[in-house]
Amino acid sequence: MAGLKPGAPTPQAITVHGQSRALEVSFSDGANFRIPFELMRIYSPSAEVQGHGPGQEVLQTGKRNVELRSLEPVGNYAVQPTFSDGHDTGIFSWDYLYFLGSQEPRLWSQYATRLEAAGIDRDAAMQEAAGQGCASH
Repeated sequence: MAGLKPGAPTPQAITVHGQSRALEVSFSDGANFRIPFELMRIYSPSAEVQGHGPGQEVLQTGKRNVELRSLEPVGNYAVQPTFSDGHDTGIFSWDYLYFLGSQEPRLWSQYATRLEAAGIDRDAAMQEAAGQGCASH
């Protein structure tokens, strides 16, 4: 995630929609996505969420109403959001934002499957989901 894939679309506009809790990103290839803050938060590319290797992902819950407190640029290849729950360690490259936007239906489906398999409600507090994934953050 150190940068962009050669020839990958780049953002032309990024708009934070606080009321509807979505990040709108328009890309150079004409694609336009409204990525829900909740989706960004549950699929944050941070080690806190992704773990330190395959199979160590930490199932995120209770993020339905998460808000975006700030969105800071990281070089010319990414943004780093700060969410209302205090999470601020994910760096979202342009490639990753494009992935989230273009794969949103599949990602929501995977999330629902993971919740069901874990027997955890989407709105459960994170404490109830403790013990999932990597314990050494």
